[in-house]
Amino acid sequence: MTFTVTVLPSGRAFTTNPDEALLAAAIRQGVGMPYGCKDGACGSCKCKKIEGTVVHGPHQLKALSHEEEAAGFILTCCGVAQTDIVLESRQVTDESAFPIKKMPTRVNTMTRASHDVMIIRLQLPASDVFKYHAGQYVEFLLRDGDRRSYSMGNAPHTQIDNPGVELHIRHMPGGKFTDHVFTAMKEKEILRVEGPYGSFFLREDSDKPMVLLASGTGFAPIKALIEHLQFKGSTRPAVLYWGGRRPADLYLNDWVLAKVAEMPNLTYVPVISNALPEDHWTGRTGFVHKSVLEDFPDLSGHQVYACGAPIVVDSARAEYTAAGGLPEEEFFADSFTTEADKAKALA
Repeated sequence: MTFTVTVLPSGRAFTTNPDEALLAAAIRQGVGMPYGCKDGACGSCKCKKIEGTVVHGPHQLKALSHEEEAAGFILTCCGVAQTDIVLESRQVTDESAFPIKKMPTRVNTMTRASHDVMIIRLQLPASDVFKYHAGQYVEFLLRDGDRRSYSMGNAPHTQIDNPGVELHIRHMPGGKFTDHVFTAMKEKEILRVEGPYGSFFLREDSDKPMVLLASGTGFAPIKALIEHLQFKGSTRPAVLYWGGRRPADLYLNDWVLAKVAEMPNLTYVPVISNALPEDHWTGRTGFVHKSVLEDFPDLSGHQVYACGAPIVVDSARAEYTAAGGLPEEEFFADSFTTEADKAKALA
């Protein structure tokens, strides 16, 4: 037995098995719904249930509170249909529904970008074409069945001359995957990945000015967006706010400065939260998301693309809509929730 899920206002429909998460069924059938972590942690897939019955698997209350659930909201990533369902969800398009592929990859290069960030370049099979949108991510398939997600740091067009994807990996001490990356991984190592995933990508049907907000390695998908904007010859104004604790955390600062010199519509505001005297930092300080509101108290005519730590993304979403007048549907985000964060929250 299967259930039918109808999504309004698009009218698109798909079927789901009784034990299958709604999002997994949508992805399997090429229906592009909004999502981020797929683990009940970020809330990006939250939407309104109009009809039917849904039960939820484990999830974080910050992604879906008891009050929201009582009001009829669900998380498609961990919600399972018990009947036919009617949902209300934005961004239900074909555009984000590139085929999901499992691929062997080879570690081509490893570059230490800072004391705790490694940029690795994965070589993809020469016989295959990997299609994705700038801003999306892949998942490493680990031997024990676990998965780890990382955003592509290069735009799709860069594969024309050099097939492969660039990933920015921050070392999380004690982390099953990142400990391996920073201690034992060698060039030519074979890994398996699956993707593309995620509904974070540039909405090219808009001409609104953009705020690009990144914290730490949340810069990776933002970097891909910047490359894509340049490749498309976009004239939309874009301001990048990149935050780190110390100046060294802005590990591709020179790359950004070079892009600003090449792209007349791109502006860059680096923000440091914990500068020490020996850093000799003379730029902006404080919380990166607050720097945006200091410069743009009225965001009602903007789009915001935000990536990085959940505290930054969640705070930006709340403050930009409440204080800055940003329409909720113009905030696009990818929250980088670690496995440790997920375990702590669920506990």
